[in-house]
Amino acid sequence: MSLNRSEIIGILGEVDDVIIAQIAASGATADELAEARAWVSNDEPLLNSGRPLPAGRVGQLAEILTKLEEEPAEPEPIRSP
Repeated sequence: MSLNRSEIIGILGEVDDVIIAQIAASGATADELAEARAWVSNDEPLLNSGRPLPAGRVGQLAEILTKLEEEPAEPEPIRSP
């Protein structure tokens, strides 16, 4: 069963609505999202354990999460003294 908004936020924390929509549209499960997050967070231990590179939905989710991590943070508003 695919994830809903609250489940995605529960796994990833607050994320953009576009990211939530992309993840929900993938049809991914919570386990698949957790695995993709593990790959994006630190792939070295997974590679060292002999796991194949992510493919299918996990690979798709890893791409979405990688783009999320690459996006620059929102700039702080300029405050006048």
